[in-house]
Amino acid sequence: MSVSTGTRGETVPTAPPGHPAVDTADVSALLERGRALSAPVLRAAVDRLAPPMDTVAAYHFGWIDAQGNPADGDGGKAVRPALALLSAEAAGAAPEVGIPGAVAVELVHNFSLLHDDLMDGDEQRRHRDTVWKVHGPAQAILVGDALFALANELLLELGTVEAGRATRRLTTATRKLIDGQAQDISYEHRERVTVAECLEMEGNKTGALLACAVSIGAVLGGADDRTADKLEEYGYHLGLAFQAVDDLLGIWGDPESTGKQTWSDLRQRKKSLPVVAALAAGGPASERLGELLAADAKSSDFDSFSEEEFAARAALIEEAGGREWTSQEARRQHAVAIAALDEVDMPARVRDQLVALADFVVVRKR
Repeated sequence: MSVSTGTRGETVPTAPPGHPAVDTADVSALLERGRALSAPVLRAAVDRLAPPMDTVAAYHFGWIDAQGNPADGDGGKAVRPALALLSAEAAGAAPEVGIPGAVAVELVHNFSLLHDDLMDGDEQRRHRDTVWKVHGPAQAILVGDALFALANELLLELGTVEAGRATRRLTTATRKLIDGQAQDISYEHRERVTVAECLEMEGNKTGALLACAVSIGAVLGGADDRTADKLEEYGYHLGLAFQAVDDLLGIWGDPESTGKQTWSDLRQRKKSLPVVAALAAGGPASERLGELLAADAKSSDFDSFSEEEFAARAALIEEAGGREWTSQEARRQHAVAIAALDEVDMPARVRDQLVALADFVVVRKR
C-alpha cells in the first residue's frame, strides 16, 4: 500500500502492492444495499420516539432540515450496516437476517455522534449544523440516550437466543465505545500520551463498534462464538485503520470533504495518533512541538489562534514523522484485519466483499 497526496496534501493510504484496486462500483453497491435494507427499519424505530425527539433525530439523520422540511441529507456512508449484512452472509444466512443488527449498530453509532458533537463542541457534521447547535444540548443528550435504548429494544424484541447473544455483544461494544470517549477527553488535558494509550483509546472508541457490526449479523444467523470472535477481530483492526486515516484527515483533511474546520483536531487539542507519534519520536521538531503544545494547554488565547499558528504545529508533526507513522499504521492495521478473515470459513464472494470494504475504508478521501 502506497501513500497518495490529496487536496491540501492530506496523506491517505492507497491499495497495497499486488492487491487489486478498490472496486468502487462493488463497494458502492454494498453500501447502498446496507442503506436501502436498513433505512425503513431505522425510520420506523425513530418514529417510536416521543415528540420532539422524533423530529430532532430525523434532523440528525438528514431526513429533514432545521425547519422540519423534507431533506435529502448525507446520513453517512453506511459502512456499519453494510458490514452487518455481510456478516450474516458469512455465517451462511440471508443478508436480511442481519437487518436488526445493522439498525441496532447504526443507532448506537449515532447515539455516540450526538453526544460526541456536544462534548467536543463541534458545530458541523456532514456539512450541516449539529443537533446541539440547532436544538440545544438537552435534546442532543436525550435523543442520544433514546437511540441507545432503541438499539437494545430492537434486538431483544426478536425474542431468540441469538438475539440475546447479539445484544450482549452490542452492549459490551457500547461500553467500550464510552470508555474510549472518556479516555479521549481525559487525554486532551494531559501533556503526554503514549502511543499504546492512544491505540487503546481508538480501539475502544472506533474499533469496538465496527467489530460488533461485522459479527452481529453472523450471531443473528446462528454462527458460533469462534466465528463471531474472528469476524470481530477483523472489524476491530479495521476500526483502528479507519481511525488512523480519520486522524490524518482531522489535521490535514480538506474541509470541503470532511465537513469540519481546518486543523480541526489541533483546535480541540486532541492527542490523535499523528500528534502522539510525533511527540514520541524525539529530535528537534518533536521537542519544539512538545513545548508549543504544553504552552497551548495553558494559553488563554488558544481559541483565537490564527491559521498560521495551527499550520506551524501541523508542519512540526509532519517533520517529526507523525504523519508518515500514522499512514504506515493504517496499512499495518488493514493487513491484520484482512489476515483475520483467513480464519473464517465463508463463501469466497463474501470474503472478497469484506476485503473490498476494508480497502475502501482505508483509502477513503473523506
